[in-house]
Amino acid sequence: MIDVAVRRLRPDAEIPSQAYEGDAGLDLAACEPAVLEPGERAVVPTGVAVEIPEGYAGFVQPRSGLAARHGIGIVNSPGLIDSGYRGEILVVLLNTGREPFSVDAGMRIAQLVLVAVGDVRLVEVDELPQSERGERGFGSSKV
Repeated sequence: MIDVAVRRLRPDAEIPSQAYEGDAGLDLAACEPAVLEPGERAVVPTGVAVEIPEGYAGFVQPRSGLAARHGIGIVNSPGLIDSGYRGEILVVLLNTGREPFSVDAGMRIAQLVLVAVGDVRLVEVDELPQSERGERGFGSSKV
């Protein structure tokens, strides 16, 4: 268990929380209303900032129910929050549906997932070792 500091930037902001014990995602709620017309995107504030611990990254993910029922996704999904960022969490919603979609203040619009990340040091080489997959890209998975 890790402790994550969270700061409410507005009095009406909702602290991220798990819907069920053991959930990987912490629900993020909108702090302001917005209306997204079909094909439109909007930057929706959450009114909270978090201190992602060193060695972790925060990923802002779409909510599957909003995607399935209304076609609401996140443009830069997943949105990455580095451990050094201390600003407000903003969510860039996109309406891929056919109807306008209203976001109400307090509505759960995304999820924050914390993931442990390792230190990385890139080492330039002339060639990479061979692998079974090699250079096969999109659509190359075995069925």
